[in-house]
Amino acid sequence: MTMEAYEYDDGTIRYPGHPRGPGGTEPVDTIDLSEYTAEVITWTTSTATPPGVREPNHLAIVEFDVEGESVRAIGQVTTGDIETDDEVKPVYVEELRDPDAGIREPESQEWDGYRFEPV
Repeated sequence: MTMEAYEYDDGTIRYPGHPRGPGGTEPVDTIDLSEYTAEVITWTTSTATPPGVREPNHLAIVEFDVEGESVRAIGQVTTGDIETDDEVKPVYVEELRDPDAGIREPESQEWDGYRFEPV
């Protein structure tokens, strides 16, 4: 599983990827952000979470430096012991939330993804 970002012909990189980039251009390449580390820009802890999401739920906005291009992402953090400017790495998890909780059919979407873990 990759944490796929899209690169466009003007050099910008977006996560999550979009079929159209700046100026309506199509992606020219993909980049696996799971191969990079990032810096925590800001973080929070939610104690009122949606059904199936762990409580408390630690979240962070992180910034990757990919060949001089800044790429930001938001996601869960593996621990509440996190601070602004900490270095983190993406780690794959099979279930970001409990597929049996909530109103959606478990087969209707993917439940895996990435959390950020302090380095």
